[in-house]
Amino acid sequence: MLKDRVALVTGASLGVGKGIAIALGAAGATVYITGRSGKTGDNPFGGTVFATAEEVSKRGGRGVAVVCDHSDDDQVRAVFKRIDSESGRLDILVNNATAIPDGLTDSGPFWNKPLDFVKVLDVGLRSNYVATWLAAPMLIRNGGVVFNSSSPGAKAYVHGPAYGAAKAGVDKMSHDMAHDFKPHGVVVVSVWLGLVKTEKVLMIDANKSKYGPMLAVAESTEFGGRIIDALYNDPKRMELTGQTFFSAELAERYGVKDIDGGQPPSGRGFLGPPTEFSAVVIE
Repeated sequence: MLKDRVALVTGASLGVGKGIAIALGAAGATVYITGRSGKTGDNPFGGTVFATAEEVSKRGGRGVAVVCDHSDDDQVRAVFKRIDSESGRLDILVNNATAIPDGLTDSGPFWNKPLDFVKVLDVGLRSNYVATWLAAPMLIRNGGVVFNSSSPGAKAYVHGPAYGAAKAGVDKMSHDMAHDFKPHGVVVVSVWLGLVKTEKVLMIDANKSKYGPMLAVAESTEFGGRIIDALYNDPKRMELTGQTFFSAELAERYGVKDIDGGQPPSGRGFLGPPTEFSAVVIE
């Protein structure tokens, strides 16, 4: 359980972030929720940071909504100042905010897609660095956990080079941040989520989409939050720092089930092992 613990989940008005925030709230945490959507109509699915915060509170935690554009460093800095002022601590940082442009999953070479797709390197990679940099003093106080949402796109061709570079960067950044944080007891992991039943995914026509066959084994949006709860409460969690994991394998390690009681499968057999990095340190 996460009673008396404080978490921040970025990009949590919808999808994966919303589900993770709700799961952390169900474990008893105070959860700060950031995202650009402050009112219904700000996104095509109607989700807002306020609606997520309300659901977190309903599930037993305390949800705190903060409208924030993670491409704006000043707005992000204000979020951390508020957390420090109001709560005085941050135990869990979930870097989930990502720019997901329309047409990301369309086939075709990158030069035939909008140049705006490069924004995923800003919100999705750079934004993770900024948030973790700003969170570091609070995370160090109590030996916190940083959970970076990643994807097999870090290693396999998924959605093209911009997306792949962003996810590869997240994995490497997690590894390197873990090295710097280790003396302070802060754990950093990068986790490859499977196909997740987000609002957008649930609109897929299973008979027409290339992702249709995967829907039967897709993860709920809350699955990642359940994993984070288990990881945070693991007295040996430091053994995992700096590594990249399939969400399903990390869940199996802790005996975590999805909300339907099922155990989503690992993608290792299809995608190969997660990225591993050299232990060499040159300073």
